[in-house]
Amino acid sequence: MADNEKAPIDGSLPPARIDPTDAPNGGDGRRESAFMGVPIEVMISVGRARPLVSDLVKLRRDSVITLNSKIEDPVELYVGERLIARGELQEMDDGTGRLGVRLTEVADLSKGV
Repeated sequence: MADNEKAPIDGSLPPARIDPTDAPNGGDGRRESAFMGVPIEVMISVGRARPLVSDLVKLRRDSVITLNSKIEDPVELYVGERLIARGELQEMDDGTGRLGVRLTEVADLSKGV
């Protein structure tokens, strides 16, 4: 798990919600259609930190780790180790307080992830 990731206490991760109408077209029909229905985890990186091990073992609740990014910096979206997009964090308008990412740059994924 990345240094800046906040996993739920129970270790579970909810599936990402991606609009399937945004998927690239092309390929060999039936086989591609089946593949397009497979969920894939997208990791969002807001920054990195490189603390010393001695600092890590001192971490407690309410500790703050300084990241190498600013609040207005773009976040990066990864599938595995591949950077696929950049965007801006925003609060969702559904009243849940959840975060979303408005994409500002997207890699050409027409040849696959």
